[in-house]
Amino acid sequence: MFTNGCFDLLHAGHVEYLDRARRMGDALVVGVNTDASARRLGKGRGRPFVGEEARAAVVAALESVDCVTLFDEDTPESLIAALQPDVLVKGGDYDAKAMAGGPIVERRGGVVATVPLVPGHSSTALADRIRQAGGTEPA
Repeated sequence: MFTNGCFDLLHAGHVEYLDRARRMGDALVVGVNTDASARRLGKGRGRPFVGEEARAAVVAALESVDCVTLFDEDTPESLIAALQPDVLVKGGDYDAKAMAGGPIVERRGGVVATVPLVPGHSSTALADRIRQAGGTEPA
């Protein structure tokens, strides 16, 4: 199974999401956006805060994650085409019918699914709280 994301400021919502995703299959491969790819997503000023190698290392350290790979494209569609996962999963803020790579998975008889978000956990909200508390921007 496959999922992807920036995982900039890893929090309990990410951990729960990845754990739930892992329970949908035998092995979980996570695609992590490179710094350039994450910047193109427009997550906000100064993002990502954490570099791609460090973000990938932290995600890889989670018990629920079997493999991590970086991807530099705007979507993981070419990575999904190469991996051919049986299950593609994203957070509940995504539309399963419009998910990048979804048609690739479904053509092979795979499943495209979403996992509900954990209320109160968001990297963007966390970044906003840090800024409001007087956190400094990275150089």
